[in-house]
Amino acid sequence: MMNRRTMMQGAAALIAGGMLPAKGWAAPFTSRRIAVTARGAGRDVVLIAGLASGPGLWNGVVGALPGYRWHLVHVRGFAGLPADANASGPLVQPLADEIARYIAAAGLDRPAIVGHSMGGTLAMMLGLKGLAGRLMVVDMLPEGAAMVGGTAQGLGFLADQLGQYFTGTRAGRAYLAQMLAEMPGARGSDPDVIANALRDLANVDLGPQLARLTAPMEVVYAVGGDAKQAGEIGRTFRTAYAAKRGVRLVPIGPSGHVVMADQPARFNAVLGDFLRTV
Repeated sequence: MMNRRTMMQGAAALIAGGMLPAKGWAAPFTSRRIAVTARGAGRDVVLIAGLASGPGLWNGVVGALPGYRWHLVHVRGFAGLPADANASGPLVQPLADEIARYIAAAGLDRPAIVGHSMGGTLAMMLGLKGLAGRLMVVDMLPEGAAMVGGTAQGLGFLADQLGQYFTGTRAGRAYLAQMLAEMPGARGSDPDVIANALRDLANVDLGPQLARLTAPMEVVYAVGGDAKQAGEIGRTFRTAYAAKRGVRLVPIGPSGHVVMADQPARFNAVLGDFLRTV
């Protein structure tokens, strides 16, 4: 089982920030868990940023790929948005349910859904609901704990302990607040919401359900400059997604967790090809 330091380092890696706040007109939809803005015109694409990130994560994508109507999801409690209903309790499943409600309210017919990090988990959950016409997951494994080298079964208890440490102790809250302050795009995130999200993610394992995903699916994952390590990462992703028939895995590097910021031209090219494929 992982120690607390390793889990904290993994948590920091998952907290991936956006760059600038998204601008656009709000869809006619109100929610105490998410805010959604829509930009552009064309085929519908839902964009879900990762843990602690706001929709500004996708600014480079929206600007580079015209011809789509982008629906940018901002989780309440992330990147300066007040927590509201996300302030306590389970987070990941309620967020998936609320994004599904938005898709229905906005009249979207099986849109493409693209999610980064925790957003990738939410994208897969929406795919399992049959709501995605196409599905892209960016640098996320089906089992959340696997992103820090663990398993849902082995890491869940430690994640619960860490969640209590982050939210229930002065030292833990200070540590998490400092970590968020140092992450680009994560400033203003609510420590309680982040701690609950980390705890939820550590207990999520969608691997056994991947065979039920019927939508075409692409997984983009980050690799560094070391060839051996890149090979190991590739094997991890291939094994994790083996149950999804026809899945396409695309490494992009050298890159850290925030692929669209580290390699914007390459990421936009991959996403553009993915969205144009019918």
